[in-house]
Amino acid sequence: MALRPVAVLLFAVVLSGIFQLSTCQVLKGNLTCLDCSSHYDFSGIKVLVKCANVKRLAASTTKSQGSFEVELPSGSSSRTSTTPLNCLAKLIGGSSQIYASRKNMVSKIVKIQDSSSYTISTPLVFSTTSPVGKLKNIGSSKTIDLPVPREWGLAPSSFYTPFFPIIGIP
Repeated sequence: MALRPVAVLLFAVVLSGIFQLSTCQVLKGNLTCLDCSSHYDFSGIKVLVKCANVKRLAASTTKSQGSFEVELPSGSSSRTSTTPLNCLAKLIGGSSQIYASRKNMVSKIVKIQDSSSYTISTPLVFSTTSPVGKLKNIGSSKTIDLPVPREWGLAPSSFYTPFFPIIGIP
């Protein structure tokens, strides 16, 4: 008879360890694609979260619609820590090649009003095609051919590659 209350107490202790009542801080956000179709599968793209004065990082993988949810890292071992003041979310990459500018890869984390959740302040934006062909500031790779008199017997100047010998390095 004395064994039954002990078993019930042991079972209650195990359940309380599994179901902890915590006030964890959750970041919820969405990714944006500039050139994707409406049925693009966002799943598998990684988002990393880093808070100031916290050594731990938190990572999340997006769902098929581009949403992600991750618990913010805290500095102490208890989950009832104070609100993180300076946290950033960064777009890391995915299973397929994506392209993002530096300013669209990182976003500051802000608290949602009337909620215990957090969100990103600016959208994390990427594209699936390389922006290199779209840039207008990139010039041609054509070499400059300086006029050389024929009587000198030299090949056109575009045939010569610049070579700077390194002299004096042991």
